[in-house]
Amino acid sequence: MDGISSFEGRGAVVTGGASGIGLATATEFARRGARLVLADVDGPGLEQSVAHLRGQGLDAHGVLCDVRHLEEVVRLADESFRLLGQVDVVFSNAGIVVAGPIAEMTHEDWRWVIDIDLWGSIHAVEAFLPRLLDQGNGGHLVFTASFAGLVPNAGLGAYGVAKYGVVALAETLAREVKGNGIGVSVLCPMVIETKLVSNSERIRGADYGLASTPEVTGSFGPLPAQDQTVNVEEFARLTADAILANRLYVLPHEASRASIRRRFERIDRTFDEQAAEGWRH
Repeated sequence: MDGISSFEGRGAVVTGGASGIGLATATEFARRGARLVLADVDGPGLEQSVAHLRGQGLDAHGVLCDVRHLEEVVRLADESFRLLGQVDVVFSNAGIVVAGPIAEMTHEDWRWVIDIDLWGSIHAVEAFLPRLLDQGNGGHLVFTASFAGLVPNAGLGAYGVAKYGVVALAETLAREVKGNGIGVSVLCPMVIETKLVSNSERIRGADYGLASTPEVTGSFGPLPAQDQTVNVEEFARLTADAILANRLYVLPHEASRASIRRRFERIDRTFDEQAAEGWRH
Protein backbone atom coordinates (compact mmCIF):
# COMPACT_ATOMS: atom_id res chain seq x y z
CA MET A 1 0.00 0.00 0.00
CA ASP A 2 1.22 3.51 -0.76
CA GLY A 3 1.98 5.94 2.07
CA ILE A 4 2.82 4.61 5.52
CA SER A 5 1.38 1.70 7.49
CA SER A 6 2.40 2.90 10.96
CA PHE A 7 3.64 6.01 12.75
CA GLU A 8 6.04 4.03 14.92
CA GLY A 9 9.57 5.41 14.51
CA ARG A 10 8.50 7.70 11.67
CA GLY A 11 9.68 11.29 11.31
CA ALA A 12 6.86 13.84 10.98
CA VAL A 13 7.05 17.57 10.23
CA VAL A 14 4.07 19.83 10.95
CA THR A 15 3.83 23.50 9.95
CA GLY A 16 1.52 25.69 11.99
CA GLY A 17 2.42 23.20 14.68
CA ALA A 18 2.34 25.42 17.76
CA SER A 19 -1.44 25.41 18.16
CA GLY A 20 -4.80 24.26 16.86
CA ILE A 21 -5.08 21.49 14.28
CA GLY A 22 -1.31 21.37 13.82
CA LEU A 23 -0.46 20.78 17.47
CA ALA A 24 -3.33 18.35 18.07
CA THR A 25 -2.42 16.28 15.01
CA ALA A 26 1.29 16.32 15.80
CA THR A 27 0.43 15.11 19.31
CA GLU A 28 -1.62 12.27 17.83
CA PHE A 29 1.27 11.31 15.54
CA ALA A 30 3.66 11.28 18.50
CA ARG A 31 1.34 9.21 20.67
CA ARG A 32 1.35 6.65 17.87
CA GLY A 33 5.15 6.56 17.92
CA ALA A 34 6.27 9.34 15.56
CA ARG A 35 9.20 11.67 16.19
CA LEU A 36 8.26 15.31 15.58
CA VAL A 37 9.49 18.58 14.21
CA LEU A 38 6.99 21.37 14.80
CA ALA A 39 7.34 24.53 12.74
CA ASP A 40 5.64 27.83 13.42
CA VAL A 41 6.11 31.59 13.09
CA ASP A 42 5.14 32.04 16.76
CA GLY A 43 8.40 31.52 18.65
CA PRO A 44 7.10 31.62 22.25
CA GLY A 45 4.10 29.45 21.35
CA LEU A 46 6.37 26.98 19.60
CA GLU A 47 8.69 26.70 22.61
CA GLN A 48 5.74 26.16 24.93
CA SER A 49 4.20 23.46 22.71
CA VAL A 50 7.47 21.58 22.30
CA ALA A 51 8.05 21.71 26.07
CA HIS A 52 4.52 20.43 26.66
CA LEU A 53 5.07 17.47 24.32
CA ARG A 54 8.42 16.64 25.85
CA GLY A 55 6.81 16.81 29.27
CA GLN A 56 4.60 13.92 28.14
CA GLY A 57 7.68 11.94 27.15
CA LEU A 58 7.17 12.55 23.43
CA ASP A 59 10.02 13.15 20.96
CA ALA A 60 9.60 16.72 19.66
CA HIS A 61 11.71 19.55 18.28
CA GLY A 62 10.78 23.09 17.24
CA VAL A 63 11.95 25.11 14.23
CA LEU A 64 10.91 28.71 13.61
CA CYS A 65 9.56 29.01 10.09
CA ASP A 66 7.54 31.51 8.07
CA VAL A 67 6.01 29.40 5.28
CA ARG A 68 5.62 32.45 3.01
CA HIS A 69 9.34 32.22 2.24
CA LEU A 70 10.74 29.28 0.29
CA GLU A 71 14.20 29.67 1.83
CA GLU A 72 12.73 29.27 5.31
CA VAL A 73 10.85 26.11 4.35
CA VAL A 74 14.02 24.72 2.73
CA ARG A 75 15.84 25.45 5.99
CA LEU A 76 13.02 23.66 7.82
CA ALA A 77 13.57 20.62 5.60
CA ASP A 78 17.33 20.74 6.26
CA GLU A 79 16.78 20.94 10.02
CA SER A 80 14.10 18.24 9.99
CA PHE A 81 16.31 15.71 8.24
CA ARG A 82 19.20 16.64 10.55
CA LEU A 83 17.09 16.25 13.69
CA LEU A 84 15.07 13.21 12.67
CA GLY A 85 17.40 11.40 10.28
CA GLN A 86 14.48 10.75 7.96
CA VAL A 87 11.15 12.41 7.24
CA ASP A 88 8.13 10.28 6.42
CA VAL A 89 5.15 12.59 6.99
CA VAL A 90 4.95 16.25 5.98
CA PHE A 91 1.86 18.10 7.19
CA SER A 92 1.45 21.51 5.56
CA ASN A 93 -1.03 23.04 7.95
CA ALA A 94 -0.10 26.71 8.54
CA GLY A 95 -2.97 28.97 7.54
CA ILE A 96 -4.83 32.22 8.15
CA VAL A 97 -8.16 33.74 7.12
CA VAL A 98 -9.43 37.18 6.16
CA ALA A 99 -13.21 37.35 5.91
CA GLY A 100 -15.30 39.78 3.93
CA PRO A 101 -16.80 40.36 0.47
CA ILE A 102 -14.40 40.15 -2.47
CA ALA A 103 -15.25 43.75 -3.37
CA GLU A 104 -13.78 44.85 -0.03
CA MET A 105 -10.54 42.85 -0.24
CA THR A 106 -7.42 44.95 -0.68
CA HIS A 107 -4.50 43.76 -2.77
CA GLU A 108 -2.60 43.24 0.49
CA ASP A 109 -5.44 41.02 1.82
CA TRP A 110 -5.18 38.82 -1.28
CA ARG A 111 -1.40 38.62 -1.04
CA TRP A 112 -1.39 37.73 2.64
CA VAL A 113 -3.98 34.96 2.32
CA ILE A 114 -2.46 33.41 -0.81
CA ASP A 115 1.15 33.73 0.40
CA ILE A 116 0.40 31.69 3.52
CA ASP A 117 -2.53 29.46 2.58
CA LEU A 118 -1.42 28.48 -0.93
CA TRP A 119 2.27 29.33 -1.33
CA GLY A 120 2.95 27.80 2.09
CA SER A 121 1.82 24.41 0.78
CA ILE A 122 3.63 24.87 -2.54
CA HIS A 123 6.82 25.67 -0.63
CA ALA A 124 6.39 22.50 1.43
CA VAL A 125 6.20 20.47 -1.76
CA GLU A 126 9.22 22.22 -3.25
CA ALA A 127 11.32 21.72 -0.12
CA PHE A 128 10.31 18.20 0.91
CA LEU A 129 9.06 16.23 -2.10
CA PRO A 130 12.44 15.84 -3.88
CA ARG A 131 13.92 14.49 -0.64
CA LEU A 132 11.05 12.07 -0.10
CA LEU A 133 11.53 10.81 -3.65
CA ASP A 134 15.30 10.45 -3.16
CA GLN A 135 14.75 8.72 0.19
CA GLY A 136 12.79 6.01 -1.60
CA ASN A 137 10.82 4.91 1.48
CA GLY A 138 7.38 6.16 0.46
CA GLY A 139 5.88 8.61 2.92
CA HIS A 140 2.85 10.85 3.10
CA LEU A 141 2.09 14.50 2.35
CA VAL A 142 -0.85 16.12 4.13
CA PHE A 143 -2.42 19.51 3.43
CA THR A 144 -4.96 21.51 5.41
CA ALA A 145 -7.49 22.97 2.99
CA SER A 146 -11.10 23.62 4.01
CA PHE A 147 -14.74 23.06 3.16
CA ALA A 148 -14.19 26.45 1.47
CA GLY A 149 -11.78 24.64 -0.89
CA LEU A 150 -14.62 22.45 -2.18
CA VAL A 151 -17.67 24.73 -2.09
CA PRO A 152 -17.70 28.54 -2.52
CA ASN A 153 -18.69 30.51 0.57
CA ALA A 154 -19.86 34.13 0.47
CA GLY A 155 -17.53 36.22 2.61
CA LEU A 156 -14.62 33.80 2.21
CA GLY A 157 -13.65 34.53 -1.38
CA ALA A 158 -9.91 35.11 -0.95
CA TYR A 159 -9.63 32.21 1.47
CA GLY A 160 -11.58 29.97 -0.91
CA VAL A 161 -9.36 30.83 -3.87
CA ALA A 162 -6.30 29.78 -1.87
CA LYS A 163 -7.92 26.64 -0.48
CA TYR A 164 -9.28 25.54 -3.88
CA GLY A 165 -5.65 25.74 -4.97
CA VAL A 166 -4.54 23.54 -2.08
CA VAL A 167 -7.16 20.93 -2.99
CA ALA A 168 -6.00 20.96 -6.63
CA LEU A 169 -2.39 20.65 -5.50
CA ALA A 170 -3.22 17.60 -3.37
CA GLU A 171 -5.40 15.93 -6.00
CA THR A 172 -2.80 16.32 -8.72
CA LEU A 173 0.09 15.32 -6.50
CA ALA A 174 -1.73 12.17 -5.38
CA ARG A 175 -1.83 10.99 -8.99
CA GLU A 176 1.74 11.94 -9.74
CA VAL A 177 3.48 10.35 -6.74
CA LYS A 178 1.36 7.20 -6.38
CA GLY A 179 3.93 5.22 -8.33
CA ASN A 180 6.61 6.33 -5.87
CA GLY A 181 4.71 4.91 -2.92
CA ILE A 182 3.93 8.36 -1.52
CA GLY A 183 0.43 9.00 -0.22
CA VAL A 184 -1.42 12.34 -0.15
CA SER A 185 -4.29 13.59 1.99
CA VAL A 186 -6.16 16.90 2.01
CA LEU A 187 -8.19 18.06 5.01
CA CYS A 188 -11.47 19.84 4.21
CA PRO A 189 -13.17 20.66 7.51
CA MET A 190 -15.93 23.11 8.20
CA VAL A 191 -15.58 24.77 11.63
CA ILE A 192 -13.04 23.26 13.99
CA GLU A 193 -12.57 24.49 17.55
CA THR A 194 -9.38 26.50 17.03
CA LYS A 195 -8.27 30.14 17.24
CA LEU A 196 -7.62 30.44 13.49
CA VAL A 197 -9.53 33.68 13.09
CA SER A 198 -8.11 35.53 16.08
CA ASN A 199 -4.58 34.28 15.44
CA SER A 200 -4.75 35.43 11.82
CA GLU A 201 -4.91 39.11 12.73
CA ARG A 202 -2.40 38.69 15.54
CA ILE A 203 0.35 37.39 13.22
CA ARG A 204 -0.34 39.68 10.29
CA GLY A 205 2.88 41.43 9.31
CA ALA A 206 3.23 45.12 8.65
CA ASP A 207 4.31 44.40 5.07
CA TYR A 208 0.69 43.44 4.31
CA GLY A 209 -0.85 46.56 5.82
CA LEU A 210 -4.01 46.58 7.89
CA ALA A 211 -6.83 44.21 7.08
CA SER A 212 -9.61 45.68 4.99
CA THR A 213 -11.97 43.82 7.31
CA PRO A 214 -10.69 44.37 10.84
CA GLU A 215 -13.81 42.69 12.23
CA VAL A 216 -12.41 39.44 10.90
CA THR A 217 -14.65 37.43 13.21
CA GLY A 218 -17.72 38.72 11.37
CA SER A 219 -20.09 36.84 9.10
CA PHE A 220 -18.64 34.32 6.69
CA GLY A 221 -21.92 34.14 4.83
CA PRO A 222 -24.40 31.26 5.01
CA LEU A 223 -22.84 27.91 5.82
CA PRO A 224 -24.65 24.58 6.09
CA ALA A 225 -25.84 23.93 9.62
CA GLN A 226 -23.45 21.80 11.63
CA ASP A 227 -24.72 19.34 14.19
CA GLN A 228 -21.68 20.19 16.31
CA THR A 229 -18.25 21.68 16.03
CA VAL A 230 -15.63 18.95 15.79
CA ASN A 231 -12.88 19.38 18.36
CA VAL A 232 -9.24 19.25 17.33
CA GLU A 233 -8.49 15.99 19.13
CA GLU A 234 -11.25 14.18 17.24
CA PHE A 235 -10.06 15.70 13.97
CA ALA A 236 -6.46 14.70 14.74
CA ARG A 237 -7.48 11.06 15.19
CA LEU A 238 -9.45 11.12 11.93
CA THR A 239 -6.46 12.64 10.12
CA ALA A 240 -4.00 10.07 11.47
CA ASP A 241 -6.35 7.24 10.50
CA ALA A 242 -6.77 8.74 7.00
CA ILE A 243 -2.99 8.81 6.53
CA LEU A 244 -2.68 5.13 7.44
CA ALA A 245 -5.56 4.30 5.08
CA ASN A 246 -4.00 6.51 2.37
CA ARG A 247 -7.31 8.36 2.04
CA LEU A 248 -7.09 11.45 -0.19
CA TYR A 249 -10.00 13.44 1.26
CA VAL A 250 -10.48 13.97 4.99
CA LEU A 251 -14.05 15.18 5.54
CA PRO A 252 -14.97 15.40 9.22
CA HIS A 253 -18.34 17.10 8.85
CA GLU A 254 -21.27 15.09 7.48
CA ALA A 255 -23.11 18.44 7.19
CA SER A 256 -20.84 19.43 4.29
CA ARG A 257 -21.86 16.44 2.17
CA ALA A 258 -25.05 17.87 0.65
CA SER A 259 -23.36 21.14 -0.34
CA ILE A 260 -20.49 19.30 -2.01
CA ARG A 261 -22.93 17.10 -3.91
CA ARG A 262 -24.99 20.12 -5.04
CA ARG A 263 -21.91 21.85 -6.41
CA PHE A 264 -21.06 18.92 -8.67
CA GLU A 265 -24.69 18.47 -9.64
CA ARG A 266 -24.76 22.13 -10.75
CA ILE A 267 -21.71 21.53 -12.91
CA ASP A 268 -23.16 18.36 -14.42
CA ARG A 269 -26.55 20.00 -15.05
CA THR A 270 -24.88 22.65 -17.21
CA PHE A 271 -24.23 20.07 -19.94
CA ASP A 272 -27.98 19.30 -20.15
CA GLU A 273 -28.88 23.00 -20.15
CA GLN A 274 -26.45 23.72 -22.98
CA ALA A 275 -27.73 20.72 -24.96
CA ALA A 276 -31.32 21.92 -24.49
CA GLU A 277 -30.31 25.24 -26.00
CA GLY A 278 -28.90 23.51 -29.07
CA TRP A 279 -25.21 23.20 -28.16
CA ARG A 280 -23.74 20.09 -29.79
CA HIS A 281 -20.04 19.38 -29.95
